[in-house]
Formats: sequence, structure tokens, C-alpha cells
Amino acid sequence: MTEKPAVEELRSAHCSLVREVIELRQIKEDMADPQDGAAIFFEGVVRNHTRGRRTLFLDYEGYEVMALNEMEKLAQAVLERFGVRDVRLVHRLGRLEIGETSVVVAVASAHRVAAFEACRWLIDTLKKTVPIWKKEHFEDGAVWADGEPFPEEIRPGK
Repeated sequence: MTEKPAVEELRSAHCSLVREVIELRQIKEDMADPQDGAAIFFEGVVRNHTRGRRTLFLDYEGYEVMALNEMEKLAQAVLERFGVRDVRLVHRLGRLEIGETSVVVAVASAHRVAAFEACRWLIDTLKKTVPIWKKEHFEDGAVWADGEPFPEEIRPGK
């Protein structure tokens, strides 16, 4: 059986899955609009430790088409729920080294409160619901990570 090669990049209206470096500067330029009073950018970066263990690198895998679809649903939900003007979700797949960006959540809005709340909700919900998985590689082995606990105050359905 021949394995299907991974897609290099998948895009939707507000989201993308990439295998190359995420260009935060380009995202900022693409979203810039004079009507915005707030632009919030969350950049998830690969750190060198997890729960007291030295991290060497990470591997991200996902059910790519479904992940992109779910990310776009989150983007649409945030546009409606928080009333922000624009949003971008970009997640990188493949091997990432320490210090590299794994995910960017960007929100533009007339007001900062909506932008901050939308950005927080997006990253926490993405990590909990989108079919993207992180494998952490250490000096003494590797594990699939469960992620951090989902904050009680913004659980889905609240």
C-alpha cells in the first residue's frame, strides 16, 4: 500500500495548516485595517521543557481536512460570538524545533476586550477540539501530549 503524501498547505477563508515557518509579519500585514482599535496575536512557541523533562523537538500531526474544517468553524463562531472584525488561525504540522512557532491566533476588532476574549477562547478551544496532535520528544523517549487543562471559565457550552 502506498502512503498518501502529506498536503503542503491547506487554506480556508480564515485558517491554514502549513508545514513551513509561519510568517507572523505577513499575517499582521494581511489583517491590518484602519477601523481596528485592537489587534491581538497569540503565538504558540515550542519550549525546551515539559513537566520537568527536557524537550528536544515536537512533531505535530493532524487529520488535515477535518482539522481545517473545524478551525474554520471556530473562526466563524468567534466572528459571531465576540463581534470581532477578522480572525486568522494558522497551525504548523510536522517536526518543530525549540523556539519555532507552532500556532498563531490573530484577532482584529474595534475594541480590545472583544479581541482579547476572542483570542483566548480560540486558542483554548482549538487545542481541545481540533484533531491536531502533538508528540513530544525527550532525551529518554517520546509521548503524545494531552495538552494543558481547559480553563473552567471558558469551557465549551458555557
